[in-house]
Amino acid sequence: MREVSTGRVIIVGAGLGALYAALKLAPRPVLMISPEVLGQGASSAWAQGGVAAAMDPADSAEAHARDTLRAGAGTVDPAIAQLVTDEARAHILDLTRLGTPFDRKPDGGYVLSREAAHSFARVVRVRGDQAGAEIMRALVACLREAPSVQVLEGVMATGLRVEGGAVAGVEVTLSGPQGSAPVLIRAPGVLLAGGGSGGLYALTTNPPRIRGQVIGMAARAGAEIADAEFVQFHPTAIDCGEDPAPLATEALRGEGAQLLNRLGERFMLAVHPDAELAPRDVVARAIYAQSQAGLRPVLDTRACLGDRILSEFPAVAGACSRAGIDPTREQIPVAAAAHYHMGGVAVDDEGRASLDRLWVCGEASSTGLHGANRLASNGLLEALVFARRCALSIEARLGPAAQDAPEVVLPDLPPGPVPDPALVARLRRAMTEGAGVLRDAGGLTRCLREIAAIEAAQPDCPALSNMTATATLIAAAALMRQESRGAHCRTDFPQTLPEGRRSRLRLAQALALRASLEPETT
Repeated sequence: MREVSTGRVIIVGAGLGALYAALKLAPRPVLMISPEVLGQGASSAWAQGGVAAAMDPADSAEAHARDTLRAGAGTVDPAIAQLVTDEARAHILDLTRLGTPFDRKPDGGYVLSREAAHSFARVVRVRGDQAGAEIMRALVACLREAPSVQVLEGVMATGLRVEGGAVAGVEVTLSGPQGSAPVLIRAPGVLLAGGGSGGLYALTTNPPRIRGQVIGMAARAGAEIADAEFVQFHPTAIDCGEDPAPLATEALRGEGAQLLNRLGERFMLAVHPDAELAPRDVVARAIYAQSQAGLRPVLDTRACLGDRILSEFPAVAGACSRAGIDPTREQIPVAAAAHYHMGGVAVDDEGRASLDRLWVCGEASSTGLHGANRLASNGLLEALVFARRCALSIEARLGPAAQDAPEVVLPDLPPGPVPDPALVARLRRAMTEGAGVLRDAGGLTRCLREIAAIEAAQPDCPALSNMTATATLIAAAALMRQESRGAHCRTDFPQTLPEGRRSRLRLAQALALRASLEPETT
C-alpha cells in the first residue's frame, strides 16, 4: 500500500461535528476527508428540528438533563447529560456569532419549538425545518476562510492503521464509482466524525452514504463499541417511495399535527398520555403497528398549520410536492424509518476512544448521552459539544503543532473494489427484516447469518466490510440484550429489566457470536 505522511490532524467526515471541530482546532493544521463536495451528503444538513438548548428563562439545563434521562430509558450517563445540557446555550450563541440565522422573535429572543418528551419548548430552529442545512451553510462558509483546514473532496476513509495500540493513520480511497486502490495517510491523530448507521436499513431518512462505515472501520481496528443495539426509528418519515425517505419533522407534532389512520382514528390517544408527543420509540412502534395492520398511518397538519406549512416548513412542503401531496389539503402518509444510531464508538467525556490517538464525535460516537432512546434534537447538540471537547483533548494530547504543514497530495491510484450494489441492497433488507422496529431471536439469528453470507460474497472490499461490521455489531448486541428497552424492542423478551446497563462489545466478540449461529456443514 502506498503511503503519504502529514503533520495535520485527520478529520474523517464533513458534517456538523467535523466542521465545528476543525474550526475549534484552528490554527492547528487539519486534513478533512470528505467523500463528496463539502457540505453535501452529510446527515447534519438534513436535520430539520434544530438544536435543543435551555434558552427560555423559565427553562434550565437541569430540566433538559432530566428530560434526557427520562427519554433514555435508564441507560443515559447522568454526568454526560448534565455536561452536555450545561454547555448547550453557549453553543447556540457561538453558532449565532458564526452566522447561523436562527429564527428570532421581535424582541430578539430565539423562537423555540417543543418536540417529543421535552418538558419545555427548547428546540432552536431556522425557518421551521431548515436548521441543519443553515447551520452547515454557515460553518462551511467559515471553514472555506480558515487557512488551517485542507479538505480532500471525493475521498473516502476505509480503514485505520493501528501500531502499538495507537492509531497511526487512515487508509483512504477515491469515492467515485470506480473506487481506487487504497493509500495510507499517516498522521499524529485522527478524529472520526462521519455519521451513523441508518442507511444500513431499507427504509431510512439518512443520506445514501451514511451506512455505518465509520463505526465499522473503528471496530475493525479494535475499538470498543457501545450501545450498538439502540437504533432510533423516526416515526414520521414520509411514506412516498423515495429512498431515502423524506422526513416530516417532529416539530410538526409540536405545532399540533395529529396522527391518524385510514379509518380516521387518532390512535396515539390510546397508546400514551402524551399522544403525538410521546417518546420517539413509543410513537415509532405505534406507527409500525398501524402499518403492519394495513391501517396506513398519516400525519394531518391541515388544522394546525394550513398554508403556513409552505413557508414555515419548506423541506416538508417540498417533499410533499415531489410526491404529489398538497399538505394544506391532504394528509401526509408516514412510516417508521431508521433515523439515528444511539450506539457507536465508545468514548469518554473528552471524546477519546479506546485506541490511543483516536477521537470520535457526532453520531459515530457513543458518549452515554442518548441511552436507549435519544431525546429529540439532542443529536446536533451532542455533535457540537463533543466536537469542541475533542478539539481541546487533541490539543492537550498532541501538544503544540507547526502551523505550516504542507497540503497533502495523493498519488495517482488505479481503480479498486467498490461495494456491489446488489449486496448492499441485500444487507439493507436483512437489517430491516431482522433488526428493525420489532426484534426476536429467530429474526436476529437469520439476520446475522445473512450478513455473514453477504460479507463472504465480496471479501476484498473494505467499504462493504465496514458496513457488515457495523451491521454485525447491531444485530449481535440486539440478540445479546434479552429485554425490551427504549428503541430496542424484543417481542420474545417484552419486559424491561430492573437495572439499566449500557452494552460494550468488540467486533471479535460479535463475530464469534455470529459464527456460533452459522448452520453446521456436513
